[in-house]
Amino acid sequence: MVTGIQISDLLDLEKTIASEIFEGRQNVWEVLPDITRFIRRLGSSLNPDEYDMRGEDIWISKSAKVFDSAYIAGPCIIDHGAEVRHCAFIRGSAIVGKNAVVGNSTELKNVILFDGVQVPHYNYVGDSVLGYKAHMGAGAITSNVKSDHTLTIFRFGDETVPTGMKKFGAILGDYVEVGCNSVLNPATIVGRHSNVYPLSMVRGFVPANSIYKKQGEVVTKKD
Repeated sequence: MVTGIQISDLLDLEKTIASEIFEGRQNVWEVLPDITRFIRRLGSSLNPDEYDMRGEDIWISKSAKVFDSAYIAGPCIIDHGAEVRHCAFIRGSAIVGKNAVVGNSTELKNVILFDGVQVPHYNYVGDSVLGYKAHMGAGAITSNVKSDHTLTIFRFGDETVPTGMKKFGAILGDYVEVGCNSVLNPATIVGRHSNVYPLSMVRGFVPANSIYKKQGEVVTKKD
């Protein structure tokens, strides 16, 4: 486990249908390779009185609102009260939490969105986990592959931790706010209740209760 970063410090596991996937993990990103398999197993156990199965390995809550123009590939679970809007593109291996919003032209791939997450406008979220009520402003994206295509490395202060994965976007803690048109570089983790300024390029670790203004300028929120 990376020193000082526990899953419980980032994410409220009571705020997702996918809590079981985090059990026994040392580092939060270890769930990413298992999302596909987990969705298929969880989906097959869902109550058919509450979830419709649409196509292969796609389970959609009867209370969710999915626009006709949205594209959804399996495996996928869309939980109660979620909204998948016009021209959303869910490429598969996605869990969309209760009352979450996946908006116009937003693309999801291999992700877990906790309950109340909003990715409402032109977002790309791949190989990532977004905590309870995290919000990404218009045009904000996760970059999930390094430009040289080598394996991702998580940077935590002076510590560098190989993840063993080529594809790893970002982990956003609960209540994180990411400003418009920001880029979260591969293997970024943003702590709970933190804010990222618009047009930011973020790399590594942003502590909880912080404001990320630019690289090298991260301040603690005032009470």
